[in-house]
Amino acid sequence: MQDGQIDADELQRCLTQSGIAGGYKPFNLETCRLMVSMLDRDMSGKMGFNEFKELWAVLNGWRQHFISFDTDRSGTVDPQELQKALTTMGFRLSPQAVNSIAKRYSTNGKITFDDYIACCVKLRALTDSFRRRDTAQQGVVNFPYDDFIQCVMSV
Repeated sequence: MQDGQIDADELQRCLTQSGIAGGYKPFNLETCRLMVSMLDRDMSGKMGFNEFKELWAVLNGWRQHFISFDTDRSGTVDPQELQKALTTMGFRLSPQAVNSIAKRYSTNGKITFDDYIACCVKLRALTDSFRRRDTAQQGVVNFPYDDFIQCVMSV
């Protein structure tokens, strides 16, 4: 990190050393790539100090949400707990959308902390991208296929 920027590998080491994951398994590299891409506004593949501070605050909030919905302290949440967590974070999703998310991020019906964070990162990035295009705030956007691919593939 000589240039004041941090890439996904450096972020993974930093987050592991910080202990932000608590007793949960450290973040895998793919989750760290998602975190970088969520805040990589200049598309450099890295994040600066201000973006890192923003990520740190967001991660702490998501961790608190995860802990509050992991009522049995198993280190996982089930799809129903995920739905409650997403709702309290302001995501208004249909049961079908939540079901798709749960299928994507769960193993044997359980969602680990790492997968929960990956889910939150992707939802935030896609929601931010959608809102930038929904200028009339109608919940509907119309944009070219290439723009859609860029939105989806950048997270």
